[in-house]
Amino acid sequence: MTIEEFAEMFRQDVLAEADANGQFVEDIFFEKACAHLMEEGDLDTADRASYWHPTRGIRIDGSGGDPLDSSGTLHLLGLDFKAEHTTGRLTGSEMGAVFKRMERFVKFALDDKWRNSLEETSPAFGLADMVASRWKRIRKVRLILISNRQLSDRVDGRPAAKLEGKQATYNVWDLKRLYHADTSSEPEVLDIDLESDFGGAIDVLPAQRNSDAHESYLAVIPASVLAEIYDRWGPRLLEQNVRVFLQARSKVNRGIRNTLYNVPSMFFAYNNGITATAHEVDIRNKHGGLSLRKITNFQIVNGGQTTGSIHSAMLKGKELSQVFIQMKLSVVDSSRATEVVPKISEYANSQNRIAASDFFANHPFHVRVENFSRRIFAPSPDGSFQQSKWFYERARGQYADARAQRTVVQRRRFDIEYPRRQRFTKTDLAKFLNVWNERPHEVSKGAQKNFAAFSRRVGEKWKKSSDSFNEDWYCEAIAKAIVFKSTERIVSAQPWYKGGFRANIVAYTIARISSHVKDSDSAVNFDSIWRRQALGEGLRETIAVVAERINSVLCHPPEEMRNITEWAKKQACWEQARNINVEWPHELNDELVTVGAEKEKKHQAKVQQQMLTGIEAQLRVHKAGKPFWADALAWGRKKGLLSPKDIGVLGWVSNESKPPSSEKQSVVALTALAKLCDEGYPKKLP
Repeated sequence: MTIEEFAEMFRQDVLAEADANGQFVEDIFFEKACAHLMEEGDLDTADRASYWHPTRGIRIDGSGGDPLDSSGTLHLLGLDFKAEHTTGRLTGSEMGAVFKRMERFVKFALDDKWRNSLEETSPAFGLADMVASRWKRIRKVRLILISNRQLSDRVDGRPAAKLEGKQATYNVWDLKRLYHADTSSEPEVLDIDLESDFGGAIDVLPAQRNSDAHESYLAVIPASVLAEIYDRWGPRLLEQNVRVFLQARSKVNRGIRNTLYNVPSMFFAYNNGITATAHEVDIRNKHGGLSLRKITNFQIVNGGQTTGSIHSAMLKGKELSQVFIQMKLSVVDSSRATEVVPKISEYANSQNRIAASDFFANHPFHVRVENFSRRIFAPSPDGSFQQSKWFYERARGQYADARAQRTVVQRRRFDIEYPRRQRFTKTDLAKFLNVWNERPHEVSKGAQKNFAAFSRRVGEKWKKSSDSFNEDWYCEAIAKAIVFKSTERIVSAQPWYKGGFRANIVAYTIARISSHVKDSDSAVNFDSIWRRQALGEGLRETIAVVAERINSVLCHPPEEMRNITEWAKKQACWEQARNINVEWPHELNDELVTVGAEKEKKHQAKVQQQMLTGIEAQLRVHKAGKPFWADALAWGRKKGLLSPKDIGVLGWVSNESKPPSSEKQSVVALTALAKLCDEGYPKKLP
């Protein structure tokens, strides 16, 4: 897909969704564009807060959440969306004008009289109040301009400056960067110039060079340098799976902190150091040794807590001159990065207490959901023969890649089979499901934090019973996606809705309905929603009624918390919302089934999945062939890694005179093979 094709498709998506949902186009643009920024690690969350006063030259479009959650950095967002077919270039003067309006918002937000003139229930007031109340603890202000135009080549960035006494940086996410984020499986390239920007080159030792897969180096990096690098790029330095892991476990490691504060000279001895990857390095000979000058696409795959703790110590003024960290740096060619880097990340962290669910992008759960989405047709809502599928994007860029590999005619067919409106990502899935688990406060914290919590729970459930995630579960998940998307449209169409906080209203509305249905010993008939690919009238009416009551709860936070967006992220907000009285429409009963019927349906689906798992195992064992299993058996026995049961089953499946293995035998054989592979068996299933 060319950048021009992406620009037009992105524009059409924004306009179509805005029209379908009855929303402003800039609200949809904000939502879609910020999803890319969060995926890249440039933001943890994105809260819409639109305010524009042309006469005073003030404009703001949103924020990146509470600055105290991001080491004292205030992220402010400004939009430049052009609905025209030809979007053209974003000039330097236009860029400067947007930043100037954002700067004026900050200045006015610090003015008590102006701030208190705003409507207290408006998102703009909440943001201004947060800026004012946090100002003494804010270290840095990041102004981010998001545009669907391409920044002119003649514009060479904008230098850092001071804004009301604070350090301010200026960042532009233009069409080119959005295009890369949407279509590339690679993260945005980070170029680190140690020699020019961070005090000088670092001595390194070669550990492995001239390998086809990668080359490795060992280094000792000053803590102050690592802290400064992290201060500039933040979580973007962390490989995506590590970011998810740290989102789920945000507490600073006590041992790391105590060493830094009490015995900094022993940090090198006590700490495991960091493991990192890069696409390229600039290494020069220096006095008979090697010196690392530049790193292209630096990613920390192990040692995120170490890095974060050192950065935290720097912000608190801790002296770091005695602190040094060992670093293992693997240089992986960009053509193999998507294959090799996640493996380095997984194995580097396997020594820690990190379960497979923490590396969730490659978890079997996601692979299974992806397989369901490529295989299961959704019923046609109009009764025609034209059916479609929902496209689960397990890895970034899958949808664009699948579409780009086709001819023009094949693309038309692809668009019919997989409509873009039916594309959903891992973070979307987490959002669709977590509201039904009555966690709207987690959903309100943003895509990444919600996904971290979701992944931990699903990973635990997968260990207990992977067969619970079956075709019936998938169809129910899609039904929940339909409810979520429909609720967005219903809320936007309500006469009381004046804009703002829609994401929070939607999450809390669905969670409140879920709570009521459970208390009634009933269950929503998701099978009916799946078959219709739409909501019934009873559920639509219920959503409208509940949403209005939820809006009242959100718009009346406690006296000490005037920021509604931050109020929605609190457990206390959900406790209050869960206990509100609602006049439940009688028609809702038409959308429910008994708990007994629902349990029986889930049980049958689980049994069916167990059968499918067994059949799939049989096919995989047979396809591998008897010689493959004979080799695995010999290797496992030599290493002493197999139990008597494993030996018996592998002996059966490798014996030419024996009949094909049963389903149970096949499952045991695959489990034994996985155990051998974990211990270093080099062969994989064909």
